[in-house]
Amino acid sequence: MADMELLDSARHAALRVSAAPDRNRHFVQLVADEFLPAALHYPILFARHPETGDLYPGALMGLVPEENLCLGANGTLTGYRAADLERQGFYVSGENIAIDPGHAALGQGEGDPIFEKDGDAAPALQRIQAALRRLHRGLPETEAFVGRLLAHKLIEPIDLSFRFDNGESLRLDALYTISLDALHDLPDEAALALFRSGDLQLIYAQTASVRHIPFLARRRNDRLSGLAA
Repeated sequence: MADMELLDSARHAALRVSAAPDRNRHFVQLVADEFLPAALHYPILFARHPETGDLYPGALMGLVPEENLCLGANGTLTGYRAADLERQGFYVSGENIAIDPGHAALGQGEGDPIFEKDGDAAPALQRIQAALRRLHRGLPETEAFVGRLLAHKLIEPIDLSFRFDNGESLRLDALYTISLDALHDLPDEAALALFRSGDLQLIYAQTASVRHIPFLARRRNDRLSGLAA
């Protein structure tokens, strides 16, 4: 585990944070209250945690590791920036914020300042603080949401296979979506409970978001064909 330091306005006065690591993130964890803004820009799917095997939702931004297909010409995301990206290199430590000083997002040259000259939190740090609060509150809520989906047997594997103009074939395994067929087969009482809890809105946001998958395939095809950066 990285050596952490508690964030300090004097010690880290010159610290800056950049979005440079975004380019290497192809799947970014989301919490449930991010579904609506994220679904406007990315496919939301479920993956299994490599250590626990638990399912968690995330935004699919690329089709292979370390490839983000959702960046604009200036190298930054053109759509919603998830809290897990916003807080890169920053962590909650009790009542304080800790940093990983070796994280690629942190440095003293490129990026936005963390502190104002008077030591107050700069806008970048305010965004990070909001992201950490969102994750702290949202992770247990999201685990409970996924638990309810599993209890109703609503999550199923999704088949993602692609063939590109250069002859490359690609298949993505171990990703999951919500089954609308299973949802529509639920008893009325169960469906009403999902509606009352707000889960139904999240379910429809997730299932509608898969329409962005062909966009990712086109972007990768253009890259492989030399038509895009």
